[in-house]
Amino acid sequence: MDYDLNKDQELIRKSAKEFLSKESTSEFVREMEEDSKGITDKLWNKMAELGWLGILIPEEYGGLEGNFLDLTVILMEMGYRCLPGPFFSTVVLAGTAILESGDDEKKKKLLGDISDGKAYATLALTEEESAYSPESIKTMVKQTGNDFVINQTKLFVPDAHIANYIICAARTKDGENKEDGITLFIVDSKDPGVKITPLDTFASDKLCEVIFDNVKVSKKDILGNLDQGWPILKKVLQIAAVGKCAEMVGGGQRTMEIAVENAQGREQFGQKIGSFQAVQHHCAHMITYLDTSRLMTYKAAAKISAGLPTNQAVSMAKAWVSDSCRKLAALSHQVTGGLGFMEEYDNQLYFRRIKASGIYFGNATSHREIVAQELGL
Repeated sequence: MDYDLNKDQELIRKSAKEFLSKESTSEFVREMEEDSKGITDKLWNKMAELGWLGILIPEEYGGLEGNFLDLTVILMEMGYRCLPGPFFSTVVLAGTAILESGDDEKKKKLLGDISDGKAYATLALTEEESAYSPESIKTMVKQTGNDFVINQTKLFVPDAHIANYIICAARTKDGENKEDGITLFIVDSKDPGVKITPLDTFASDKLCEVIFDNVKVSKKDILGNLDQGWPILKKVLQIAAVGKCAEMVGGGQRTMEIAVENAQGREQFGQKIGSFQAVQHHCAHMITYLDTSRLMTYKAAAKISAGLPTNQAVSMAKAWVSDSCRKLAALSHQVTGGLGFMEEYDNQLYFRRIKASGIYFGNATSHREIVAQELGL
């Protein structure tokens, strides 16, 4: 299978690199870490004009009808520039869920708003266990006629504080098969029963606690079919896992460059530190981690784009990239020394984001278990 970028994807990559080099500077990233919203309307509208918000959305709903590999190329450049904001939650999480399950009416409305930059959206999945499995979705919703009442707490919901609507995964039926009985509900974030509290996080990303207190939703607010939400979530989680791999690879590229630039320019004991064997080996390890991570990410993304079986490729990529990019970022700190941990220095921005991304949508250990299962073990 050929994982090389085609001419269109190479054009997307170059365009994204040029755009983000101007719009997502390290100063802007720091500013958005302190900003309560975490994004500017100006930047969001510019991404809408470029078509990025509709990259996966079919033309009939206002999008560009690209494939996941096209999106992967953009996500790598976003990782390279530590792009802040709700792109991932809106386009990758909510957008994919709607694409996989929405009826024509919902797609026209919701996907059209996403593509035009008129709506932020997110996915509320994890509960107390903070796991990405059907067993971890435990809280039952109560059905009264054609309505459902949601009383539960969701944790680590990205960008819920600015989302116009939240796709909430809830259990509507209990039984031995935990994959059966999960339903996706579209919830208006302005409902008086929805209480959103931003959380302090290591990566300074915008994760929230969302409490649904007697929130009433109707059957028309169901995304997909009643009790059949897990297959949709599984597909979304696979796409999200590879999307985070792409961001980590982009971030890994930049943090390696920072280390190499430091090794080439900084002197100790009267010579460039890049002349020391230990530093040379650190850099050699970094490029090895980076290239293998990029290859595995492209392989998984290409399989998703082609509609091929993806369980093993996705989990191999997420397990490897989560570990390798974290090691890469740590080695970059070894090269740059204490300077890399200073807030004024960019290395810490990448280290924090890579470490957090390694956990999102399944850590390395959980994905290795999936690979073992795929091998029949």
